[in-house]
Amino acid sequence: MEGSATIGDEIEGTVKVNSDRLRELQAFDETKAGVKGLIDEGITKIPSLFHHPPDKFVKASNSDKTEHVIPVIDLANVGKDPSEREEVISKIREACETWGFFQVANHGIHVSVLEEMKEGVRRFYEQDAEVKKELYSRDQKRPVVYNSNYDLYSSPALSWRDTFVCDLAPNPPKPEDLPVACRDILLEYGTNVMRLGIVLFELLSEALGLHPNHLKDMSCTEGLFSLCHYYPACPEPDLTMGTTKHSDGSFLTVLLQDHIGGLQVLYQDNWVDIPPVPGALVVNIGDLLQLITNDRLKSVEHRVLANRIGPRISVAMFFRSGLQSSTKLYGPIKELSSENNPPKYRETTFDDYMAYFDAKGLDGISKLLHFRL
Repeated sequence: MEGSATIGDEIEGTVKVNSDRLRELQAFDETKAGVKGLIDEGITKIPSLFHHPPDKFVKASNSDKTEHVIPVIDLANVGKDPSEREEVISKIREACETWGFFQVANHGIHVSVLEEMKEGVRRFYEQDAEVKKELYSRDQKRPVVYNSNYDLYSSPALSWRDTFVCDLAPNPPKPEDLPVACRDILLEYGTNVMRLGIVLFELLSEALGLHPNHLKDMSCTEGLFSLCHYYPACPEPDLTMGTTKHSDGSFLTVLLQDHIGGLQVLYQDNWVDIPPVPGALVVNIGDLLQLITNDRLKSVEHRVLANRIGPRISVAMFFRSGLQSSTKLYGPIKELSSENNPPKYRETTFDDYMAYFDAKGLDGISKLLHFRL
């Protein structure tokens, strides 16, 4: 048939491109050195594997738009003064229904702990490469996993970052399984964040008009999963991303970021900067909290820009179900739905949600769409 040879050539060409790409990905993976390894080699041009298509949304800075500022909420007297507590709850409600993000100051974690946590992550990535490589793996069952781009083989384009992850609750790793470079501080910081998380979930429950323990009783505070990111300085930051557009597969995320910045949230089709505030932590709603609150609280897409300055260090703590092997179902809370506001999502287990999240990777499409009724 006329044109069949052309179609065949196109198919063959596609396969060739895919196989070439696979070889490139494998070669990068097998170095076990991640993005930092590329920088250590002295590259001045980033590999095409990291090239991203331009984002369709306006690249807007909010530095001159005071109305587009993520709120910073002071928790200093939240447990002491009932009127201040009500004011904080009101601010959290508005932030979570509008932005899906807010920052917290005077959150009870000493600044020295925050600084040591960032330094611990830096020490891990900047230690001897051979020591670090011993932890490099894609086996998610290991207590600590270090690699570059968890969705390396499925994402359309790689992100300019390396990461190590571990579960801190409900079954914390044995200290000897954690990297020496950040062992003590990771456990200490995790304990502090768990304590803060319980306070935040109480405030969120009250913001929804529920009993303070409602979300805690749903096991929202049982699991704590840590991601420690290292974003090396990038020679061509306009061609790539630190982290691509995504929303979080959690109930709630607490983020420690350093002074460099680059975190942005998508608001009304504009990217809005979340500038670092010394001593503050960024808090954002995850997909599962949007699901169980029937869209009352927003899990918003966000991203991290690559930067000529670096490394940028961040530590994301994800509150998740601790019952990962159970059949516990999560669906819209009955108190938050009605005849006029029926459930918008089907019930799902945490395992099933995460299996879908991991299979899809950070493709920029909300995972919640899959669970909508």
